[in-house]
Amino acid sequence: MTTTEHSYQTAPQLSDTLKRYSSIATFIGLVFLALLVAGLFLEGGGLTGPGMEHFLRAYLVGFWLWFGAGAGCLLILMTQYLTGGAWGVMIRRPAEAGAKTLYVMVLLFLPLLLFREQLYWWTTPAGLADKVIHAKHYYLNVPFLWVRWIIYAAFLCFFTWRLTTWSKLEDETKSMKYSALLEKLSAPGVLIFFILMTFCAVDYLMTLEPYWYSTVYGFMIVIGWVLTAIAVLIATLTMLEKYAPLDHALTRRHYHDLGKLMFAMVMMWAYLNFSQLLITWSGNLPTEIVWYIKRWNGGWQVVALILLFGHFVLPFLLLLSQTTKRNSKLVGVVAMYIVAVHAIDVYSLVEPNFTKVTDPHFYFSWMDLAAPVGFGGLWLAMFFRNLPGMPLLPLGAPDLKKALNHGRDH
Repeated sequence: MTTTEHSYQTAPQLSDTLKRYSSIATFIGLVFLALLVAGLFLEGGGLTGPGMEHFLRAYLVGFWLWFGAGAGCLLILMTQYLTGGAWGVMIRRPAEAGAKTLYVMVLLFLPLLLFREQLYWWTTPAGLADKVIHAKHYYLNVPFLWVRWIIYAAFLCFFTWRLTTWSKLEDETKSMKYSALLEKLSAPGVLIFFILMTFCAVDYLMTLEPYWYSTVYGFMIVIGWVLTAIAVLIATLTMLEKYAPLDHALTRRHYHDLGKLMFAMVMMWAYLNFSQLLITWSGNLPTEIVWYIKRWNGGWQVVALILLFGHFVLPFLLLLSQTTKRNSKLVGVVAMYIVAVHAIDVYSLVEPNFTKVTDPHFYFSWMDLAAPVGFGGLWLAMFFRNLPGMPLLPLGAPDLKKALNHGRDH
């Protein structure tokens, strides 16, 4: 038994609910972003003092977490177009809404670029004159940094616009022409995404420690983005499942499949982090171990243990259970927990870089809390505002009927 086409319309009360969620998220986002900006002045020093540096560090943590959620949604969208299957049909509209936040999020790189010298030592005159940085000057130079930002922004915005436009036309025409176009564009899109976003991770995170490098770093960052995105999408479904059309479209099998995907991303995140550690440990080279020395001493080892048990062991054990994955409320709670704990992961990628390797010490500012919450409010406000723009089920998707029947024979 499945749903009928006349029941695909979005319930009016759902549109009202999404507007209310967007308003609440906007309020929370503005309050915490105002607190973040206030911290800039409370810590003193103006635009060139320590307050500005702490502001930018917290800004990078909050921005990177939620920019990654939008970028992860775009990658999930392209992957679903390539692979097909029932698993992605139910999250296609939320993934599109998440990807559309990139139109704004790419502009939020600008403070990092404009005030780069307070955050990225290599962009200062002393940094550019350093012999190690100078040896990499074909890549590590400020004009090229701006050019790369333009390339990243153009790619993300163009692919989001093109995919969402064709998706709308697919709904309106029910034509396989647009389904084929979505698949053809997504094939090179996934490859280009990994290449460009690897460079993006190098530009804005790895160069915080400009002598250090890792060959799996970019892939590790992208998997973290996908994990955040899939967790947001699952949490969204659990919030909206009582409204039409999702109330009769979603099944326990859908949650089970999405829960397995989230479980796989948790394992992939852990595998890549362990791979990076194993290669560094076996090499034991001074230029490579500095990254870990800062994160295993001076109080940062507590954060490392939180990530080991909170970001991997606990989600692994919870999602190992079929009962958890098939229960919408349980898997929704796990998804929201993963978003929160991944914020700690992003924090650990940024903040330890600003401590000395000879005397690492733990640092946490209230701005490091205000920034993720503030950017989260901004991102969710845009996300909930984008969601009602199209029917919550992709009416022209070739796999729609299969998705609606998915799990109804069990």
